[in-house]
Amino acid sequence: MREVLAARVRSVPPSGIRKFFDVIATMDDVISLGVGEPDFVTPAHITQAGIRSLERGETGYTSNAGVLELRKELSKHLARLYGLEYDPAEELLITVGVSEALALALLAVVEPGEEVIVPEPCFVSYKPGVIFAGGIPVTVEATVENGFQITAEDIEKKITPKTKALLIGYPNNPTGAVMSREKLSEIAALAEKHDLVVLSDEIYDRLVYGVEHVCFSSLPNMRERTILLSGFSKTYAMTGWRLGYAAAPENLLAGLRKAHQYIIMCAPTMAQVAGIEALQHGEDAVQEMLHEYDARRRVIVDGLNTIGMPCFEPKGAFYAFPSIQNTSLSSEEFSEKLLYDKKVAVVPGTAFGECGEGFVRCAYATSLVEIEEALSRMEDFVKQHRR
Repeated sequence: MREVLAARVRSVPPSGIRKFFDVIATMDDVISLGVGEPDFVTPAHITQAGIRSLERGETGYTSNAGVLELRKELSKHLARLYGLEYDPAEELLITVGVSEALALALLAVVEPGEEVIVPEPCFVSYKPGVIFAGGIPVTVEATVENGFQITAEDIEKKITPKTKALLIGYPNNPTGAVMSREKLSEIAALAEKHDLVVLSDEIYDRLVYGVEHVCFSSLPNMRERTILLSGFSKTYAMTGWRLGYAAAPENLLAGLRKAHQYIIMCAPTMAQVAGIEALQHGEDAVQEMLHEYDARRRVIVDGLNTIGMPCFEPKGAFYAFPSIQNTSLSSEEFSEKLLYDKKVAVVPGTAFGECGEGFVRCAYATSLVEIEEALSRMEDFVKQHRR
């Protein structure tokens, strides 16, 4: 039989994260620092709102754009946090997680053969998403020396006549880096100079520690050219509810909404009702989870530095990205051997781009007890494989 799968699909390797999750599923007593998912359950009042929705028989489709009340609450939420005004009727779209929002944005914006600049290390879906949309991802490497913050100067070196968009994700997965207002402003000026669309994935916007999160579309002249992508999964521990959103000016959002109409129809109804409750009454739970993540962050970063895995201090999300260059192992070897020898799961840095070689991602979305035990096991492992 002839090859029937499209070349763009065949060209993308399987997820580097999924490989390790599949192995973990076959093992007992593994401490996982690999899963990028809150270990908290959804706050009870949010869950109850979803249950009440089901009990009322709200099991049908909603508007393609999402429940209007949710969009109104989201509009108020963005205005309160970032001073942004989005029309709930025409400039907000509720999606099946931020993953769908990203896919829609790329489908709506990218023509076949156009280039999208993607800073690395980055979330594993970014480059495949560009390829699936028919575009060409062009990578820009962030370095630990720059605190994993990309610079306008490095981006400009990669711009060509084919460059259509810039895809950024801060607070960053996997590094935990947060971009400063100064550096984002320089990138904003660059986007305006070269007439680029900016896709800004800000799913971790509420998980920052002692620093300011700057919403890209709140920068001067950026609202008109930015597609803001975010959701409820990380902030409200609602990963399984699959609830995200895109915010953009009407001319851009219309393209996302059209693709959404044909591909998805609408996000889950009960999840949208739960999202209303999260926005209206979820702030106390957000602050409690943030406080706990911060405590874990300090323990894991200090611990990694102590055991010989130098770690830049993450200021956002719930990831640490330590160096393993004191060992004789590659990122893939380190992660695989650590899993089998010590039953601790981390993700090789190369899952997030080639420049991730020499690093691993450790998610601190697990209990302090497990983090401390993992650090103990990792200390023994690092001693065994020290250069």
